[in-house]
Amino acid sequence: MAQNPRIVAELGRPETPDETADRKAESSRVYRASQNTRNLIAALLVTLAVVAVIIFAVPRGEPPQAEPIDVAAVAQQIERAEGRAVIVPAVPEEWIVNRASIEGDSTSAWTIVYVPDEKAGFLRIAQGFDADPAWTTRVLSGAAVDGTVTIGGVEWDRYDIPDPSKTGNISAALSTQAGEDVVLVYGSTDQDTLELAAASVADQVIALRDAFSEETQ
Repeated sequence: MAQNPRIVAELGRPETPDETADRKAESSRVYRASQNTRNLIAALLVTLAVVAVIIFAVPRGEPPQAEPIDVAAVAQQIERAEGRAVIVPAVPEEWIVNRASIEGDSTSAWTIVYVPDEKAGFLRIAQGFDADPAWTTRVLSGAAVDGTVTIGGVEWDRYDIPDPSKTGNISAALSTQAGEDVVLVYGSTDQDTLELAAASVADQVIALRDAFSEETQ
């Protein structure tokens, strides 16, 4: 006995063959879409699991510290390259050396950058090769000499720096002639640390002066 066609509630009548085909096609599309969504979620979960494994598998710890800079060794290289004597400051061992190299454009300067301690800021000791009288003024952004002070048997010019924000945070500076060169000690530090740095090169400043005097006699 033939079965009566199913009446669709939404239509109030049996489906036509085309409507039946459209309904089945839509059901297939919805099913495929749901499968794609499930596959995408599964792939995402697998990716997150792999990332988690990598994150937890990589060893943790502090990054390796940079090799300490041997100022004396670098100074020897500079001496050979420049054909002249350069200073090697005898500062406390706990002072950290951030950089030791030749700097400058119109005037080359053998420069060592120190961090004496967390409270003392930074300090540079520079030897300007054949520096002209205005070199220190250029380095210190126009700061003027404000008297002198004798340290380690050497007379140093002391600079007045009223506004460190205009001089790259440099708050104190001392300079002196060392033969053909000028030695400049400067930075963001206290006066005691500045004078200790100046004292660390005083003997070498005197040696450079004596060598220059002998050459010019």
